[in-house]
Amino acid sequence: MKVRTFLAWLIGIFSIAFFAPDNAFAHCDSLDGPVVKAAQKALDTHNLDLVLVWVRPEDEAEIRTAFNKTLTVRTLGQVAKELADRFFYETVVRLHRAGEGEPYTGLKPAGRDLGPAIPAADQAIDTRSLQPVEELLATSLSKGLRAHFEEAVRAKNYQAGDVKAGREYVEAYVEFIHYVERLYETIAAPSPGHFAEPKDAERS
Repeated sequence: MKVRTFLAWLIGIFSIAFFAPDNAFAHCDSLDGPVVKAAQKALDTHNLDLVLVWVRPEDEAEIRTAFNKTLTVRTLGQVAKELADRFFYETVVRLHRAGEGEPYTGLKPAGRDLGPAIPAADQAIDTRSLQPVEELLATSLSKGLRAHFEEAVRAKNYQAGDVKAGREYVEAYVEFIHYVERLYETIAAPSPGHFAEPKDAERS
């Protein structure tokens, strides 16, 4: 593909992505997320292995092709570099999302509010300390569990024959039971792999 044609194609891709509806929320879609950071470092160091870990083995060929094209185009000037880099980020994130079984809806801006959980998890990995995650989860779990529990206990003290109050108790009771059940199922369930597991080889 000629360089001018490649640049024109990049501009077209970015135009479509820019005007596409932003209907997905994912940490790995962000320009300051771990996937794009890996892509940036791979380009700066010419080390493709840094980004291959984020995609499935079957997507390696496409990533390698995009990587080589990007390295060539980004030497043609600052504008070309910015377009080529963006193309590579888009390619890596798109294939990463495909590996998760999720749709790709374009790169999301840096600095988004991700809530408390994701930053705490990232901090735990970076600092090699689980403390920020443990504190966040323990506080949130205790607060939510206590609120549902206290509401159920309060509602239980209704006068016999007061059907309306009895129904309020049943509602609070059911919410408390389901809350506990969801918490347990989440804790007890095994964590699925990041990418879909390959099918077992057929036995002879």
